[in-house]
Amino acid sequence: MNHNICHHYNYTGKLGHRNCFSSYPGSINTKTTVFLIICSLIVLENLTVLVAIWRNHKFHNRMYFFIANLALCDLLAGVAYVVNLLLSGEKTFQLSTNVWFIREGSMFVALSASIFSLLAIAIERHLTMIKMRPYDANKNYRVFLLIGTCWVIAITLGALPILGWNCLGDIKDCSKVLPLYSKKYVAFCITVFMVLLLAMSILYARIYILVKSSSRKVSKHSSSEHAMSLLRTVIIVVGVFIVCWTPIFILLLVDVASEERFSIIYQADWFIVVAVLNSAMNPVIYTLASREMRRAFLGLICGCDKAILKANSSQDKIRTSTHSRFYCPQSYRRRINQKIQPVNII
Repeated sequence: MNHNICHHYNYTGKLGHRNCFSSYPGSINTKTTVFLIICSLIVLENLTVLVAIWRNHKFHNRMYFFIANLALCDLLAGVAYVVNLLLSGEKTFQLSTNVWFIREGSMFVALSASIFSLLAIAIERHLTMIKMRPYDANKNYRVFLLIGTCWVIAITLGALPILGWNCLGDIKDCSKVLPLYSKKYVAFCITVFMVLLLAMSILYARIYILVKSSSRKVSKHSSSEHAMSLLRTVIIVVGVFIVCWTPIFILLLVDVASEERFSIIYQADWFIVVAVLNSAMNPVIYTLASREMRRAFLGLICGCDKAILKANSSQDKIRTSTHSRFYCPQSYRRRINQKIQPVNII
């Protein structure tokens, strides 16, 4: 039994009716079972996206690299939450302090990486819209730079408590939701995530303005349809993020700003699972909105490779007599893509 963890849980009021000295590991209740099922679906969903992108060479370009990274982040978020659930309850008091920080920090890292990936996708699309040129496979350095930056920042953010930014030396500064975390650290994370939301909203607003202004050069009817389609996309992207993350933001703000022990603060699991649901929605928004990705995705689920090959060859339209699959030379494919590949907004 870890007396340090027990002491912090007791001080913040999160100990409840649990017994620190019990050696009984606790049981998995109905709520935990529901959460585990949701996390399993998130893992399977994002794993399917990763496999579909890996198996389909047509998706080996910059934008799909970002989508694959987002799927990886969301998959890890699901795995991290499963581990968190299995090590919660009575088992919490059997953990060492460092393991407790790793348990909570892994959730912060995975969810932070997912949020930073959403911002990276918005940045990439905004840069692409400004340059108004198709994706160049020879210039992937920006992709890996943005993806690497996402992970470095997310890991750094999640590791700050175990590196010393915690309340072990100042119990009065402890969060009631996360009893070993400093309120100042929690407030810092909320500020970072709010800045990310603001940045995403600004970038997508600029993308919408750029597309609407450039579409005026085409027919008015086409411009109107394109602008409305993009507007719906922006509302979905930003709206889903706000719906999933606002509840936990509000809960943490109440935790940081108030000394009162509101009963809702001790129901944080429901708020966290809503935020984790964003990891289930991301593949739907960013992947299944693509017709080609839908074909590859459904083909993989059905175990039908022909659907994947059809997605591979839908733009090439070239069949050879010596192969049982569609084939298109790389040089010819590049010329076709430069002519017909639109700027990917979703």
